[in-house]
Amino acid sequence: MQSLFDTILDFLANGLTRATGWQILVFTLVATHITIAAVTIYLHRCQAHRALDLHAIPSHFFRFWLWMTTGMVTKQWAAIHRKHHAKCETEDDPHSPVTRGIKKVLLEGAELYRAESKNKETMDKYGHGTPDDWIEHNLYSKYSWQGVGLCLIVDVALFGVLGLTVWAVQMLWIPVTAAGIINGIGHYWGYRNYECNDAATNIFPIGILIGGEELHNNHHTFGTSAKLSSKWYEFDIGWLYIRILETLGLAKVKKVAPAPKFDRQKAIADLDTLQSVIANRYDVMAKYAKSLKKAWREELEHLSSKTKLEADSLKKARKLLQREPAKLEAPQQQQLTELFAHSKALQTMHEMRVELAAIWERSHASREQLLQQLQDWCARAEASGIKALQEFSLRLRSYA
Repeated sequence: MQSLFDTILDFLANGLTRATGWQILVFTLVATHITIAAVTIYLHRCQAHRALDLHAIPSHFFRFWLWMTTGMVTKQWAAIHRKHHAKCETEDDPHSPVTRGIKKVLLEGAELYRAESKNKETMDKYGHGTPDDWIEHNLYSKYSWQGVGLCLIVDVALFGVLGLTVWAVQMLWIPVTAAGIINGIGHYWGYRNYECNDAATNIFPIGILIGGEELHNNHHTFGTSAKLSSKWYEFDIGWLYIRILETLGLAKVKKVAPAPKFDRQKAIADLDTLQSVIANRYDVMAKYAKSLKKAWREELEHLSSKTKLEADSLKKARKLLQREPAKLEAPQQQQLTELFAHSKALQTMHEMRVELAAIWERSHASREQLLQQLQDWCARAEASGIKALQEFSLRLRSYA
């Protein structure tokens, strides 16, 4: 009897593996990373956005793993995420910190997800094309909580009482990193490569901890791209895994963000230029923002010495110049008006930015009309006498 009692105590203390603390830590990090990979590759890029097709082997593995480590249902996750993109930063967005507050999304992101998963209208409208087979109906969707129960049993069996801690970390990993950090901080703080139509930001350029999802501004700009990194200094580990799967014949990439090409010998913008400018409009506006910063630096000395604008006002005005003009409210527009009274160059840069964006927003115009507008824009930019604007125009008409 004593021997049996000792055996039970030993099992509770060490589990079947008798792993050390460091070994348990490594297992936890690997297991949670596989969960992150399953979310970003399978749920996000494959199911929600159709950016790639997955072979049945990794697809079924990811479904089983997510059932066991998160209890999430594919249809619910894809539907909620699609609605987030469709209604981003509005009252209908399931988890926008812009409308709900950063504290709410960061601390209660999982609760927001569960509430939206019960919205039948969301499921019917946005949940199409997700798995609809026998195992989905009879296991994953029907018994979602039993998966995390199985995970608990496995963790305790492997590591004894410490397995409870391992399981708790696994259960918290997605609510904290995805529901909290990505949906919260990813729309609140960070840097932006592109002025997309919402508040999405890149949290950090090295996307490892959350599988590349750290590059959230890039994703919201090119929503159907299987690759989330776009700058040379950015790294998307999820994309690395996808390329490995593709090399093994287990995945097929369908879409990536367009990469602009240039013909520096072009003397005038043509129809190919127009098509490329429209296709790469986010890249165009990102480069225009850099030109605007250059013009600002050239004007700063003049503004500081010959105007009554204080340093704080100049700093605020510089940030407003980088904002999407259509998103500026009346007081902000008034601030820029005061700035433009002292700088014709910055006023011209601001106005021509609005005109440039209008080219790809005029759906009623013919290609020939849009081309004429683009050519006219380039001609006026190069005749403006503003060096930053002239250099940008030369680059613009070389798009090919």
